[in-house]
Amino acid sequence: MHFAEGKLSTDQIPLARLTGPAVVIDVSSQVDADRDFRVAPADLEAWERGHTPIPEETIVLIRTGWGSRWPDRARYLGTTKTGPAAVPELHFPGIHPDAARWLVAHKARAVGIDTPSIDYGQSATFDTHQILFAADIPAFENVAHLSAVPATGAFVIALPMKIRGGSGGPLRIVATFP
Repeated sequence: MHFAEGKLSTDQIPLARLTGPAVVIDVSSQVDADRDFRVAPADLEAWERGHTPIPEETIVLIRTGWGSRWPDRARYLGTTKTGPAAVPELHFPGIHPDAARWLVAHKARAVGIDTPSIDYGQSATFDTHQILFAADIPAFENVAHLSAVPATGAFVIALPMKIRGGSGGPLRIVATFP
């Protein structure tokens, strides 16, 4: 399945992995200076120092602020090209493989980000995908409106289209909070 052979397909992901308490880690101030920014373990640890340790089985959402660039294709993806010609020109933030390993070690329930991919645009190896999916940690991409979700206290419900044998698909994600 999607970068992790023999792991769960979209229709096999237990609902318990797709719903639960969430935190929003805001790295948007760092992204402005680097369109290829990658969230590092230090960013996750800094968030914990400013808030609280992230409990196990929490859905971790990363707010880069990149969603504000949608629907301008050039600003969101780094290019107006499509298909194979676009790949070398993709530029957007993502999650560094070391941060993915940190999230696995801290037993994240799921991980989401407001960019087109959990790997940054220039990734050729998609290590973050491989690390999270090998641990059966679902990932949500293009998560909209994270600026409206508080850093702590939200409950997320993320329901992908149930595609039998699917390696990914459209997702309806909502957050409730006091």
